[in-house]
Amino acid sequence: MKKLFATILAVATALLAALSLAACNDGFDAEHTISVGASATPHAEILNAVSDDLKAQGYKLKVKVFDDYITPNIALEDGDIDANYFQHTPYLNTFNAEHGTHLSSAGKIHYEPFGVYGNGVTQEDFETVKTDRTILIPNDGSNLARALYLLQDEGYIALKSTSFNESLTTEDIADSKGNTVKTAEAQTVPQLLKESKAGTIAVINGNYALQAGLKSEDALAFEDASGDAAQLYANIIAVKTGNETSPKIKALLAALCTKKVASFIAETYNGAVLPVFSAE
Repeated sequence: MKKLFATILAVATALLAALSLAACNDGFDAEHTISVGASATPHAEILNAVSDDLKAQGYKLKVKVFDDYITPNIALEDGDIDANYFQHTPYLNTFNAEHGTHLSSAGKIHYEPFGVYGNGVTQEDFETVKTDRTILIPNDGSNLARALYLLQDEGYIALKSTSFNESLTTEDIADSKGNTVKTAEAQTVPQLLKESKAGTIAVINGNYALQAGLKSEDALAFEDASGDAAQLYANIIAVKTGNETSPKIKALLAALCTKKVASFIAETYNGAVLPVFSAE
């Protein structure tokens, strides 16, 4: 009798353990779990908006938030995540060249126009006084070049060449027009602007502007969203090369490229984020 009771107890314990494990895994195995690295705003927010849609397709979405532009690509290269969502293709290409990684775009999702923001600078001041300013810009890859082109468009600097070049640096400024252009890590630019002297302006990445609480109406200038920049600098779903059409990634893109997500972006970000996909 004792032996029978022990057997029943062992079976019951094993069954409870199995049920507990299944509950912890929410019924999703690794093959049906999509892990995506993302910047907090707007990328993680957009991803979380489609979590239920992916669940209906049989996938659990796990979003891992990163606060820089380097570690999410390293994590993707190392296989720690299935995809990431924070960057545009020019930045990805530069990163691959500099770090020997093997990452590719699986699809374009949205565009964040670069904005110029100021510390104590009015719109009239920005448009009339274009010299003797400190100007802060991001220092990473093509984003630096992108910031320089925007400053040239606004009349704050002149570049040595009019030909588009993603590899521009501050050394390519032909005339600073009395301004001092300083580079810094993209994520630090909003805080540096806040701590700067009055009259300073900064070119800030869209996601970091949003995270810093800056609104589109705070911007003194934006990139022209109707130009080629919207496609060139569209934020992408990046994957390890060869996984562009894997079932997980196809499911992720199908969930993101919808009218629902286009509406979510329009209603949430008020022009600071623009969808670039064809909504179905």
